[in-house]
Amino acid sequence: MKSIFLFLFSFTIITTSFSQNNNLVVYSQDGYRFSLILNGVLQNQKPSTNVKVTSLNATNYQAKLIFENKMPDANGNVYLMWEGNPIQNTEFSYAVVNAKGKLKLRFKSKEPIPMETTQQVQDPQQLIVVYTPIEIPLVKVETTTTTNTVQTTGNVGGPNININITNPLDINMQTGGNTSTTSTYSTTTTTTTTTNNSANNVAQHQTEVYHLEGYSGTYGCPYPMSNKEFESAKQSIASKGFDDSRLTIAKQIIGSNCLLCSQIKELMLIMSFEETKLELAKFSWHHNLDKGNYYKLNDAFTFESSIEALNTYTQSH
Repeated sequence: MKSIFLFLFSFTIITTSFSQNNNLVVYSQDGYRFSLILNGVLQNQKPSTNVKVTSLNATNYQAKLIFENKMPDANGNVYLMWEGNPIQNTEFSYAVVNAKGKLKLRFKSKEPIPMETTQQVQDPQQLIVVYTPIEIPLVKVETTTTTNTVQTTGNVGGPNININITNPLDINMQTGGNTSTTSTYSTTTTTTTTTNNSANNVAQHQTEVYHLEGYSGTYGCPYPMSNKEFESAKQSIASKGFDDSRLTIAKQIIGSNCLLCSQIKELMLIMSFEETKLELAKFSWHHNLDKGNYYKLNDAFTFESSIEALNTYTQSH
C-alpha cells in the first residue's frame, strides 16, 4: 500500500512539473514600441515596449522585432534552455540593446515562473499574450458609399411640377409646363479582405515547398540550411576545444534550423566521443528534413549499441 502511494505521489509530481511551459519576456531598454514575431508568426497585434509570451514549449525560436518608428528590424534567436539543456517553468528575459548603432536581442535573466497561488506584481507597461504557433486570419471590412443621381424632364402639358428628391423627405414642387424629377440615392458596397498576422517581410523560403532530389520519404521540416549557412555553423562548432561546448553550440544552431541527414552526419563527425554523437543525433531527429535517410547516420558511430539506441529513440518519437 505504501509503495502504491509513493508511486502515485511521484507520478503526480512528474505530471505537474511538465504541465507548465516557459515564458519569454522581450523589452526595449530605450522605450521603442515593437511588434514581436516568433517563427514567422506575429504575437502581439498592438505594438508595445514590453511583451511577455506565455505557453512556449520549444527550446528556441527565431525572433524578429518590427519597430513602430520605422527603425530597422531586429533579428535573432531566443533560447529557452540553460547550459544546453531544456528546462521547464522558467521565464526568460531578453532586452533590445543598441550595439554599435544596431538594435539586437540580448539575454538578460531567467527565473522560475511563480505558482498560480503566489501573488505577482504586474508591470502596467507589459503586454501579455499566449503564444500563437500558426497564422490567424484577420478580416478587414471596408464600406464604400456611392451616390447616384437620376433626372427626368418632360412636358406633360399640364401644371408645371418640379420634384427634386435628395432624400425621401425632401420634395419641392413648382407649377409649370414641364415636369422635372431629380432623384439622389446612395448604394453601399461592402468589401471583405482577409489578411494574415505575419509580417510581409518574413523570408519567402519559409512558405516554399522543398523537394530533395532522389528522395521520396517523409519530410520532417520545410527547408534545409543553405550550404553557406551550414559551413559557417560547422566552423563555429569545430572551433571549440571540448565536446561539451561543441554540443551546446550545435544544439543552439540545430534547434532553430532544418538540416539534411548529410549535414547532421558531418556535425556528428566533429564530435570526439560516442556519447556526444548519440546525443546530437537524438536531438537532431526533431529538426531533420529527410527522415527516411536517418539510417545513414549509423556510419558515424563506432559501436553497435549506439546504433540500436538511436533506432529505439527515433521509433519512440
